[in-house]
Amino acid sequence: MDRKIIIPILALCFSSCSLLQNNHIMYSEGKQLPDSTYVYALPYAKGKSYRVVQGSHSFFSHYGDFALDFKMKPGTPIHAAREGVVTFARSHHTAGGISRKYVGKGNGITIRHSDGTYAHYWHLRQNGAVVRIGDTVKKHQLIGYSGNTGFSAFPHLHFEVTRSPRIGRDEVPVVFATEKGAKFLLPPRRYKSL
Repeated sequence: MDRKIIIPILALCFSSCSLLQNNHIMYSEGKQLPDSTYVYALPYAKGKSYRVVQGSHSFFSHYGDFALDFKMKPGTPIHAAREGVVTFARSHHTAGGISRKYVGKGNGITIRHSDGTYAHYWHLRQNGAVVRIGDTVKKHQLIGYSGNTGFSAFPHLHFEVTRSPRIGRDEVPVVFATEKGAKFLLPPRRYKSL
């Protein structure tokens, strides 16, 4: 195959890992959720719409994880998906990429919820956190700005909820308020914040 064709195909796969999504896991998880499951707001401004480019259990960098990547330009306002208390806020890093040297060098915010779970908002831009540790935030409140810091192939917001205060530990599946009701988010779909 011609290199002029292969390179754009690889770029599409890399920037939109939706081709590798394991949707079966999300559909089967939905059957196990109780009626009391919390419904999260999308983590951006009301009325805005962004595409999920990598979903839970994808074979790129979310293998075994309940995590989502929303493709968005650096500087996009990020809003709290659920109320809680800020337990982590870092925004001094300046760079990102797919080299292992960027692992652990991303900017992010972690918010603890009333049920003891934690939401993680990751890859924020330098100086992209507008909240501090100890702040109480409301659902839909502006908390920061997206970026491309840390282990990141392209500008996006990484979002996940865990039972542990650390990202990448003991994730839980979450549903979001969408125009079609409470849903798991699946790539390559776009979702509008309500």
